[in-house]
Order: sequence, then C-alpha cells, then structure tokens
Amino acid sequence: MLQGWSASGGDVEVCGSKANLGRRLHGFSFRTCVSTQGWSQGRSVEHKSMRSVCRPLRCGEFLTGSFLRPMQLRFVEIFCAVVEERSFSKGARAHGVTQSAASQAVSNLERQLGTLLIDRSKRPFELTPAGQIYYDGCRRILAEYREIEGRVRGTPDRVIGRVRVAAIYSVGLLRMERFARKFEEQYPDVALRLEYQHPDRVYEQVLSEQADLGLVSYPRPRADLVCLPWQDQPMVLVCANEHQLALRSRIEPADLDGVPFIAFTPELPIRREIDQWLRRQRVEVNQLHEFDNIETIKQAVQCGTGVSLLPLATVHQEVNLGSLVAIPLGGEPLSRPLGIIHRKNRQLTPPALKLIEHLRRELGTEPEPSAAVAGEAAVAGAVSLAKAPRKPG
Repeated sequence: MLQGWSASGGDVEVCGSKANLGRRLHGFSFRTCVSTQGWSQGRSVEHKSMRSVCRPLRCGEFLTGSFLRPMQLRFVEIFCAVVEERSFSKGARAHGVTQSAASQAVSNLERQLGTLLIDRSKRPFELTPAGQIYYDGCRRILAEYREIEGRVRGTPDRVIGRVRVAAIYSVGLLRMERFARKFEEQYPDVALRLEYQHPDRVYEQVLSEQADLGLVSYPRPRADLVCLPWQDQPMVLVCANEHQLALRSRIEPADLDGVPFIAFTPELPIRREIDQWLRRQRVEVNQLHEFDNIETIKQAVQCGTGVSLLPLATVHQEVNLGSLVAIPLGGEPLSRPLGIIHRKNRQLTPPALKLIEHLRRELGTEPEPSAAVAGEAAVAGAVSLAKAPRKPG
C-alpha cells in the first residue's frame, strides 16, 4: 500500500535507493515517503534506465497509464496556461498551483518528449519550434476534451474553459463590466479574463496568443488577423454645461471653425479620422491640448477648456449625470467602428466562440445610415439637461 507519495522530480526513492523511471512512467516521477508495507518478497524488476534494482509495488496500477493519463492532462493544461500567460507564475496561479509545481510540470513533459518546449534563457521566455507544435496541438486537444466532457455529462450546450480578452480602454468600461458579469453568470464554467490595454498592446497580445480575442477601434487590415465587425459608434460634439454651444440641438461643421478643441494624439487612428473629417468640411479648429485617451479628454472638456468629438457610447454616464453635454453633428456622418480581432488560422475555443456570439448580439450595432440621426435620438435627454435650470453650486 502506498502512503504519502507526491508527483515531482525525475526519480523514485524507495528504501533509500533511487531509480530513474524514464519513459516507462511517461515522464512522471514520484519521490519520497513510500511505505515498505505490502512489498512482495523475493522478486525484483529491472528497468533499462535503472542504476539499482528495485522491488515492485504490489499495486501495479502505480505504473500504469490509468493513473498517469489524468496527471498528464493536468500537466498539459498547466503548460498551455504558462504559454498563454507568458509567465510561469501567472500560469501557475491560473491553475491554483505554485510556480515551482508549474515549472516541474513543464519539465516532466520535456523529459517525456525528449526535447525542450520552452527556451528559458530568453526574457521573456520563448517557445522552441517543438514547443510551438506541441502547444498548438495540445490547445486543440484540450478544447475537444472539454467539448466531449460536456456532451458525456448530458449537457451538450455546456461551455467549459476560459477566454482571454484584451480591449482598448474606450470600449466602454461600464457596459463591458456589466456584460462580463452577465456572461459569467450564464456560463459559470467559463473563466473570463478581461484586460484593458493601449491599442498597440491589444494587437501584440492577440498576435502572441496572450489573448484569444481583441476589441479595437478602426481595425487594421492584417494578413495574420481576422477582424469581425462589431459596432459602429456615432460621434458627437461634447462640451461642458456652461459652454456657449451647450444649448444647441445640432452642430453644423461650420460651427466648429476656430473653436478651442481638445484632440487625440496624432498616432491614434481616431485622430486621423477626425482630422480628415474636419478637412473635408473645410473647418479648422483651435487645437489646445492632445491626449491619448478618452477619459482624460472628457476631464479636460468638463473643466471648460474646450470641446471635443467623441463616440457617443463613451459619454453616456457623464451625460446622464449632467456633467457633459453631447450634441449630434450635422452634415457628413462621423462614426467610430469597433471590431473583434483574433489570430488567423487558429481554431477558436468554444468559450471564445460563445463570447463573440454574445458580444455581437448584446453589444453590437449595425452601421447607422446617418450618425446625426442616431445621435439626435440618443442625446435628446442630454440637450434637455443642458436647457434645464442648474442647481446652485
């Protein structure tokens, strides 16, 4: 009878003598605390890689695949998590084990395969060519395993696994957090990780497979990415309650000529789109400040520094609180497209596919024929707030 064994390392220690089990144990090993009770007498077994003779255990399943396969699946899951997180510590945390245990799990797989999967000499570490092949295959196998598991349990619609999403900051934090809570309630067996990043970082994470999906504005065409249309957000003029334009029900492009303006920084796609729109309208604004995110622009506008052009979806909260006014644009429509991106030629997991389905159904919008018309309907309450008497202080 076995007592107190644990999986680790590369040896078996029995009565003080060690034997490397090599391929016989499929790369797994067991160390320390093996009781001598129940050992058969007068028999011995030799393994080609053993340096000493070791008596066999009475319970032969210790050395069989019936025990090892679940353990190997666990090691594969940890290996995939380490690769996806690009970190041994984060991969370990995702599976509730220590960093040392995660490192040992990967080492065991490498020992079994007879090759390195991860090049640890580089920072951050990189997959070896063999590691990339192994990761791609294991990722598909794990997805199929979870799907089969759900079917066997009699719940073919059950979704099991995790999905990692990298999103730009301005995707709408409040709406996304509500969506994430609802999704997790509907699919309790799915671990959803949602991180907000700079646009360039979103692309990096998707391409390096640190994220399964990316939510971006003005999606860039790339041969190695697939982009799915998601939203088309009408742009509006945003100003403080006290601004001279706050009482307007509609803003014509000519009204912006010479107006103090808070802009995005030049490297952002939304800045280029706004500049091109202004040029087509033959309008030149008085640019005062540049910021690389919507939240800072909103704060500057609230201070009365100037006005800005922002997606309507990003100012709903401020409009409802009465701290900003959103006014629809006349003339040529101006909108910001959002897309869902993922790696090309990569099989999406069931959780990722289900998340895309819900994102497009619950938060997606069809392109409006006129951003101005859409804006007027959506910001009617904002105009009313602007016209209402303000409370002192």
